[in-house]
Amino acid sequence: MKLLIVEDDREAASYLKRALSEAGHAVDYAAAGRDGLMLAAAEPYDVIILDRMLPEIDGLAILRTIRASGVKTPVLLLTALGGIDDRVEGLEAGADDYLVKPFAFAELQARVNALARRPPTQDLRVELVVADLKLDLLKRTVTRAGRRIELQPREFQILEYLLRHAGRVVTRTMLLESVWDFHFDPKTNIVETHMSRLRGKVDRGHGRELIHTVRGAGYVLREPD
Repeated sequence: MKLLIVEDDREAASYLKRALSEAGHAVDYAAAGRDGLMLAAAEPYDVIILDRMLPEIDGLAILRTIRASGVKTPVLLLTALGGIDDRVEGLEAGADDYLVKPFAFAELQARVNALARRPPTQDLRVELVVADLKLDLLKRTVTRAGRRIELQPREFQILEYLLRHAGRVVTRTMLLESVWDFHFDPKTNIVETHMSRLRGKVDRGHGRELIHTVRGAGYVLREPD
């Protein structure tokens, strides 16, 4: 699994990262709330292990923010606050499970595994829409301002991914993994080439661009300003 740990106690985080890595997982780590929020919002994870008390942005604020932006990754909330009201507050903020410190690693691992086994929440939408751009998942068609746009299969996949993550930065790595099923860098400009063609088809002839390059990060599809 690919896991994210957001924990400001560096000793505890180092222990967790090492133990989870030894169990065969790929583990990212952030020590501050702002960095954790950026990773949680931009990268695809199987489970997020989130401390409640964090510098800059606390765990509950991170939870509410990623849930409001559509991130459905299971979250295990870690905290020293074990009261009933604290648990309820954490769960209502968007946590999927709650573990009180101090805890045994075996229990944390069991809870992470249980969260990862949960079936993903199904997205039952048949249309993805941003502004005047519409992608019909059943008919496999794309229109903008009512005008049909002809896309190649790979371009359709990229656009679908961008629309499902509308308003959020999509990185080159995310596209390689999700569209091409590459889990390595092919050392080519395959993503850039396809994105250039897609942007030409989606935005050419329209006064407002929907697909934008985020320098040094990736791409974002969003409503015009």
